Amino acid sequence: MTLDQGLAFGLIGCTVALFVWGRLPYDLVALLALVAGVAIGIVPAAKAFDGFSDDIVIIVGNALVISAAVSRSGVVESAMRPLLPYLRAPSLQVPALAGAVMALSMVTKNIGALAILMPVALQLGRKTGTPASRLLMPMSFASLIGGLVTLVGTSTNIIVSKVRADVTGQPFGMFDFTPVGLGLALIGLAFLAVGYRLLPTDRRPAGSGASFTLAAYTTEARLPAGSALVGASVRDLEQRGDGDVTVATVIRERFRRYVPGPDWRLAADDVLLLSGEPEDLERIVARAGLELVGRAARGGGLVKVAEAVVPAESPLAGVTVAGADLAGRHGISLLAVSRTGGAVTGRLASVRLRAGDVVVLRGENEALPDALRALRLLPLAERSLGLGRSRRGYIPIVVLGAAMLLIALHLVPVAMGFFGAAVALMLLRVLTMQEAYDTIEWPVIVLLGALIPVSDAVRSTGGTDLVATWMSGLVQHVPPIGAVALLLVAAMAVTPFLNNAAAVLVMAPIGASLAGKLGLNPDPFLMAVSVGAACDFLTPIGHQCNTLVMGPGGYRFGDYARLGLPLSLMVVVAGTGLIALFWPLS
Repeated sequence: MTLDQGLAFGLIGCTVALFVWGRLPYDLVALLALVAGVAIGIVPAAKAFDGFSDDIVIIVGNALVISAAVSRSGVVESAMRPLLPYLRAPSLQVPALAGAVMALSMVTKNIGALAILMPVALQLGRKTGTPASRLLMPMSFASLIGGLVTLVGTSTNIIVSKVRADVTGQPFGMFDFTPVGLGLALIGLAFLAVGYRLLPTDRRPAGSGASFTLAAYTTEARLPAGSALVGASVRDLEQRGDGDVTVATVIRERFRRYVPGPDWRLAADDVLLLSGEPEDLERIVARAGLELVGRAARGGGLVKVAEAVVPAESPLAGVTVAGADLAGRHGISLLAVSRTGGAVTGRLASVRLRAGDVVVLRGENEALPDALRALRLLPLAERSLGLGRSRRGYIPIVVLGAAMLLIALHLVPVAMGFFGAAVALMLLRVLTMQEAYDTIEWPVIVLLGALIPVSDAVRSTGGTDLVATWMSGLVQHVPPIGAVALLLVAAMAVTPFLNNAAAVLVMAPIGASLAGKLGLNPDPFLMAVSVGAACDFLTPIGHQCNTLVMGPGGYRFGDYARLGLPLSLMVVVAGTGLIALFWPLS
């Protein structure tokens, strides 16, 4: 072992140790590794930032933007809605939700697919009494397996494709992963459909015991003359919100106020006072084609929505919304009010705000913070609110489909296809520039950009060849398929410590070198690395999807192995067989 090889392995070892220690953010660990690599001379200073211009970083960032646009469109949610009334038991809920996440993960980033359907699962669980712990982990695991089916389903496939291009001069295509990935997806879904019973039912979501809860919000919306709900009943409208929104008051002819029953017939230009949670209100407004009353007076800029409490010292306390002239004085509008201990029954403009009321405000990015300070409002912890933001229907699906088609026909490279799709979505105003920036997981981007040169240092110093030589000696007395299985298990084992993307950056060059040492085709070995690194079912830290469901599902660290260990064993056995079947070893 040369000095440079020793330094490269030592740097990787220290990086892994810091990941396991967990006291520093993983993106900061990656940046420290990059600085250290330059300092000790194994990463050339001129190439230190090449990772940030790599196609991997471009594809992952734009995939997150596209996933956010698809999620906001509500198309997937609408497609699932007809099925929800029939999913009354976990035995039907788990395969339906896991299957939907798995299918969506095949065409978009798996964490984006999971984020799209998590609210549907939580809502369904509340209605039917199914614990979130029974639903969310199977959905997370399904998103990981579904991502194996296409090139863009998971970042591990993208990285492996780059390594293949470095080794053979030809990257993997969009559907080269499909034969192995689809087989594993079907096997995995069949297991999850029954295996969810291994999960606990007594887990409470993190924060479920919080003492601070909000009363339902009240918002004001108008039924436009062209709506299909003109002449329909209040019951028909409330069903558009899945029963989670109540029509509290109907205001007709400007001043006539009615408390409607379920059979009350709606008329054009009725003003409706709707009561519910912000996400439920946003859903019914979008589905029913209602028009929210109230818009920021100063238009043209990027729009933001925020929640805030009205304290006693606020100028709004004791003042009506109309009297405050929020639009004229501050360039913002009030979309909804939550009041504990009393319902809001009048038009929002005439509501006299009280200390303790919680309001939802809409305004331009520049105007909203200044308005909150001027009005002495106390912002709540920021969360994503769709109320007051427009959905753009099928546009994201059409743009994504066009990009996928161009990529599949090899008319544009993958990075350019996804970059063009993201730009098109912003040009079509599906997302604003600020919203696009907000959807990108910058720590993941930094992790990838910083670790690419570090992992390449292991290869450039000959370290991957050294490990491959050691592994070739280890597997020389086993058949080639045993070497593939060993590499798959090794990639699966290091993923919880390195993060799945980082694991591929380290293991894929080793797999290619091992294939060369054994005189075998590198493709099955690269496939084994991709499968192993994508399938971390044992911990909440190896993949963002597992981390995402930990809090809402109330999971503990050890819960993942209950469902994940048998699934991991199935992936190793079935994955090795499928790789050998579809990718010749020699």
